[in-house]
Amino acid sequence: MLKVGLTGGIASGKSTVSEMFAALGACVIQADGIAHRLMQPGQSVYREIVHHFGSEILNADSTINRARLAEVAFGNSSVETTKKQARINELNQIVHPAVIRYHDDWMEEVGRSNSKAIAVVEAALLLEAHAEKSFDRLIVVTCRPEQRIERWARRMNIDEESARKEVDRRMAAQFSDEEKIKYADYIIDNSDNLNITKQQVEKIYQQLKEQALGIRL
Repeated sequence: MLKVGLTGGIASGKSTVSEMFAALGACVIQADGIAHRLMQPGQSVYREIVHHFGSEILNADSTINRARLAEVAFGNSSVETTKKQARINELNQIVHPAVIRYHDDWMEEVGRSNSKAIAVVEAALLLEAHAEKSFDRLIVVTCRPEQRIERWARRMNIDEESARKEVDRRMAAQFSDEEKIKYADYIIDNSDNLNITKQQVEKIYQQLKEQALGIRL
């Protein structure tokens, strides 16, 4: 089995690319979905987050309001940088290890079911969480900086200036594309139309299939 990490900056199109890999036959899981499950009431991650960040991050039904949690963790422009980073690190230290354990277990299960499978984990903070050693290959999805703004504005239905501030805030907690690319085995440029992106995905998938045939657990 081949273990593949798929990462990229905010609004680069990671989910679109992971869906393309899934359509070709890869087994795909999204780290954001894992984190969402681990943040549900009753989970140890949920209890740790509430303990560290307070009940003000909860909805009326006791579920975590992720937008409110992000505001508390990332803060705003008036928050001192060192304090802001400390809070981000505090959240990451709770969530990242649990997500890594989950996707590592998932990949092992995929391998037991099919030794020739291609297991893809889509994770925005894969490198920031130091999870790269879990994978045989790493794919980085990129796009032009202004496209991030436009895509985020459309996704969140907000104006581009608000989108720019939010993208800048989130990107400050992530590696730059240039830094991510240093770790990449493959780079997918998602700056053009989706047909061009699909062609890149198909080419890479064919190479991954050939490699998976030669790998044994």
